[in-house]
Amino acid sequence: MVLTETRPTPTAASGGDPAPAAPRVHARVRILGVADRLFYSEGVHTVGVDRIISEAQVTKATFYKYYRSKDSLIVAYLQGRDKRSRDFVAALEKREASAELRLRAVVTDISATLMDPAFRGCPFINAAAQFAEIDHPVRAAVQAHREWYLTTVEALFRRLGHERAGDAADEFFLARDGAFAFANLGDPVAANAALHRAVERVLHEATASPALPPA
Repeated sequence: MVLTETRPTPTAASGGDPAPAAPRVHARVRILGVADRLFYSEGVHTVGVDRIISEAQVTKATFYKYYRSKDSLIVAYLQGRDKRSRDFVAALEKREASAELRLRAVVTDISATLMDPAFRGCPFINAAAQFAEIDHPVRAAVQAHREWYLTTVEALFRRLGHERAGDAADEFFLARDGAFAFANLGDPVAANAALHRAVERVLHEATASPALPPA
């Protein structure tokens, strides 16, 4: 996919060589960037297509050329958020040698998210709350992310040597979801502290069994 397009190159006022054109982000990427910002900060149902078109500086025809509906844009927004998470975990696998360090890095990332002034809750939970139909594409995108997340955490606990890796992952996920909700309701400090206490308890359970070799 072509990611950039250029504006017409203006002629220099001095009559010399024309000034180089500044690269411009491709319309499809601009639309998604605006949607990502507005959907997360204000909610997927609150923000309308016309506003996204205006802020992305595209025509309505261009919008519908790349996103056939608002729902398809919401799915793309969630898939983009999912990719960021997967890229983060992939980077951890290269940077951190042990499963424990990877899990702790995930918690550190969650903590930073909770304490960010721009935090508005979990984008996946927020989006799912707006779509009641279980088979809706938005719900499917949310479910795909959550299944991947849970499977990833379970694999880390299994590598760590936890005897009940599935249960440990469930508890980790519950602590994470609870912290997101708690912080979003106005007390990120308490949410962050509770998250760390819960995760430490689950990690402590794994120390009773010998850890497997690093992945």
